[in-house]
Amino acid sequence: MATGRVKKELKDLAKSPVEGITITPSENDMFSWAAVLEGPKDTPYEGGKFNLTISFPPDYPFKPPKVKVLTKLYHVNVSDEGYICMDILAGSWTPALSIQKVLISFLSFLMSPNPDHALNPDRAKVLRENPDEYYKTARDWVQKHAMEN
Repeated sequence: MATGRVKKELKDLAKSPVEGITITPSENDMFSWAAVLEGPKDTPYEGGKFNLTISFPPDYPFKPPKVKVLTKLYHVNVSDEGYICMDILAGSWTPALSIQKVLISFLSFLMSPNPDHALNPDRAKVLRENPDEYYKTARDWVQKHAMEN
């Protein structure tokens, strides 16, 4: 079932791509994908390209995919190791969701960081107490780590 579902989602993404998201499945493993997300306009992440890995478990879609950000990213909901704190990647996952919805949710996270569910409490504190500093640091990291020089 998992193989059929992953193939269907890949076909759906090819038919209806999401602007700003490029998916590349591994040639050797249908359950391992690479993704590149473009930073959303009017955010500190604009102009950045963020590399992600997506791993589908053998019991997908009954278990969520594992998504990890490889590009260094200053964000309250992303750990220094690239793990993402999103409820749909944990307890709120249902088989009705898809990787497309996960990636769209992640783009939404880039537009609206959630300090109440921060993986990085120091960044959450900066966002609450000095949002201008938070967004400036996020932009600096994009320029340093996520833009082609």
